[in-house]
Amino acid sequence: MKSFSIEDINAFVNGEVVGSTTHRITGLEQIQNATENQATFIGNRKFAKLWPDSKASLAIVNDNLDIEPGENRVLIKVKNADLTMAKLLESFTPETPYFETDIHPAANIDASAKIGNGSRVGAGSYIGKNVVLGDNVTIYPNVTILDETTIGAHTTIWSGAIIRERSVIGSHCIFHNNVSIGADGFGYRPSEDGRGLVKIPHIGNVVIGNGVEIGANSCVDRGKFSSTIIGDGCKIDNLVQIAHNCILGRSCIMAGSSGLAGSVTLGDGVVIGGSASIKDHTTIHSGATVGAGSGVMNDVAAGKTVLGYPAVDSREMLKQWVALRKLAR
Repeated sequence: MKSFSIEDINAFVNGEVVGSTTHRITGLEQIQNATENQATFIGNRKFAKLWPDSKASLAIVNDNLDIEPGENRVLIKVKNADLTMAKLLESFTPETPYFETDIHPAANIDASAKIGNGSRVGAGSYIGKNVVLGDNVTIYPNVTILDETTIGAHTTIWSGAIIRERSVIGSHCIFHNNVSIGADGFGYRPSEDGRGLVKIPHIGNVVIGNGVEIGANSCVDRGKFSSTIIGDGCKIDNLVQIAHNCILGRSCIMAGSSGLAGSVTLGDGVVIGGSASIKDHTTIHSGATVGAGSGVMNDVAAGKTVLGYPAVDSREMLKQWVALRKLAR
């Protein structure tokens, strides 16, 4: 078990220490559940009122909050407790699953594949024809990577993921369990005799930038003609659908159960709330936010926040909700 003194922790977070404690810190926990050997975090006044009853010996707190440490307890004041928490969590991260050998004998790797220095491939994984893995790529057991795919250095792919043929994936990406990259897009047209549906082939691919993280059971479909593109630094939650020929700019966020229909374009820094749905061929410009559960039918201007179904300016939607509540009384 990892154990740190207050001095060890402050050397890492570089804050202002208030108070003292004899306890060493062995973990991190929510303020209500923390024990005397755990640290917690207070980023706003809502949680500050819980501190007197918490058993935690250490709290990382925003420096604009007026809190006393209490007996045998310590506060470390920082400018942003949430960002400091993210840094500190790295110190307590458990070891990742063990690889006894870099390339497991039960992995199936085509002779034409190129595996970079320090890369690891787990049991039951399949690496197809002409696949290229950069240096220090980690492929956990039972991953499938099909022909002509390229994966950049330091990317991690967890068990159950399937990377379809001709995908291009950048470096320092993380794909969680059962991610699907490059499946066919959803495209059909009525048959000439009117008695069925004709499948439209999707012959493009998926291109994913650097530093992209995709949550478990999320899907990114291949383009119909060219590429579905996920820009550098995008963060995709679990159970997200990104359809064929969508283009995401840099550092977009999509929360769980949200979805993009075909040929949607997101600018840089767009935030899509959970369970939001975006109509095909829609553009959401840079810095815009779509509220959770919203349905976007039209383009959204840069920096704008929209809400509701159909989504409109968030302030207008809130006014509508207030008016409806008054009518219902």
